[in-house]
Amino acid sequence: MSAQLIAPAVAVHASFLAAMDEFLAEGADSVQGSSMAHELRTWRGRWATADGFAEYVGTVGGVMDHERPDGVVPLSTRWWVDGDTYLGRIAFRHRLTPSLLTWGGHIGYGVRPGARRRGHATAMLRAALPVAHHELGIDPVLVTCDDTNTASRKVIEACGGIFEDQRDAKLRYWIPAAAATAGQQPQRHI
Repeated sequence: MSAQLIAPAVAVHASFLAAMDEFLAEGADSVQGSSMAHELRTWRGRWATADGFAEYVGTVGGVMDHERPDGVVPLSTRWWVDGDTYLGRIAFRHRLTPSLLTWGGHIGYGVRPGARRRGHATAMLRAALPVAHHELGIDPVLVTCDDTNTASRKVIEACGGIFEDQRDAKLRYWIPAAAATAGQQPQRHI
């Protein structure tokens, strides 16, 4: 797999639009509290043009303030691409609020529907851990998933996630980013 994490870039415009159509078809614009849903609702009418997409890339390419019910946190985004093909994205929340501690964690990720079940989510999360550790100083990294999302649970565990607990419908995992970056196997709770 030659895919890699990059800062958002205009070079993937066409495949990005196709990916957003895939997300829309599965109802991603109606997911409560999702930054993807917010962006679909906010930018969908503008990112079809080259200028609108360039404005969008400029906005998500830096550190953004991400509004949460219990506060604002800095948010950085990287895209998972193969050449000029957009495959998915990772959002890094630089710090945790009480709701992020339960619901969202430090990292949120999504693979476009047409590219799922090919190992992209695992590879993308693995590639994100050095960014979290070295660039953002986050270690350990909290990653959560719905208790019904078996695929995401397997991705998190394959990347060294150590299960802590379940809060409401969310499973909470901590990944020691420094150890994962160095290729060490974290100790697991039994």
